[in-house]
Amino acid sequence: MSKRGRNINLYLMDGEPGGRMKCTLANWTGVAYKIPRTELDQCKERDDLKQSGIYFLFGISDQTGENVVYVGQAGARKNGEGILFRLQEHKRNAEKDYWTEAVVFTTSNNSFGPTEISYLENRFCSLAKEAKRYQVKNGNEPTSGNVTEEKESELEEFIDNAKIVVGTLGHKLFEPLVPITILSANVAVDAEDEQILYLKRTKENAKGRRTNEGFVVFKGGIVSENPTASCPDGIKQLREQYAEKIDSNNVLAEDILFKSPSAAAAFVTYASANGLTMWVNDNGKSLKDIESSI
Repeated sequence: MSKRGRNINLYLMDGEPGGRMKCTLANWTGVAYKIPRTELDQCKERDDLKQSGIYFLFGISDQTGENVVYVGQAGARKNGEGILFRLQEHKRNAEKDYWTEAVVFTTSNNSFGPTEISYLENRFCSLAKEAKRYQVKNGNEPTSGNVTEEKESELEEFIDNAKIVVGTLGHKLFEPLVPITILSANVAVDAEDEQILYLKRTKENAKGRRTNEGFVVFKGGIVSENPTASCPDGIKQLREQYAEKIDSNNVLAEDILFKSPSAAAAFVTYASANGLTMWVNDNGKSLKDIESSI
């Protein structure tokens, strides 16, 4: 079945791509804003940012260079300050100096109460951890609260739309590295047509697949323990970056996304590598030949 298209309305509030953005979907009460940290003061007059809502603080870790996110909720205060007031509190907090922009969600009809935002915070935090795209900075697991099955269905629909919006605004926070397989007539079918590829080496035992972002090496693959004498510094740095994802038996504990097939092959072999010739399918056909035949 073909995928349905979606109509997304994106408004550049400052007339430039690096400024504030407002995002809505057709026939959806949700409203999203992407706000650079430096532009918070420009949002003081927006009444919908004084409502209850959910927010994400995005940044990069100084220690690891990894993408990080904090998921939070903001209830409307007696003084009328809701989401914006909470973001300003975070801006003044020295322990949260890592974030450079916020993405916030509220509604056009101000329909979020304490139960709704607690449920959404819990679900968004869990989904972000499951995707393993970003380091989630939440210290405690948010509580989900108690919602009726009718309200849960309604909120899950909101979550589905919000996931699309977050990705559209530049953060693939909820997207798995490899599209999830679906079951059809009790048979597992890949959500994409890309073939599973294997490394053409006897020492290592790894497999992976191309995606629209690069190349993913799957968890469970065995990688070389030591670098070759001519191993480039960039590959050594990659190994250091992902050292915690390799166990004591040199087995990958998680899927890892690389920018190219060659970077993926080099990471596995701990050496210079040509991924186009080293990654092959079940029939021994190289990725180079596969791409040439398309």
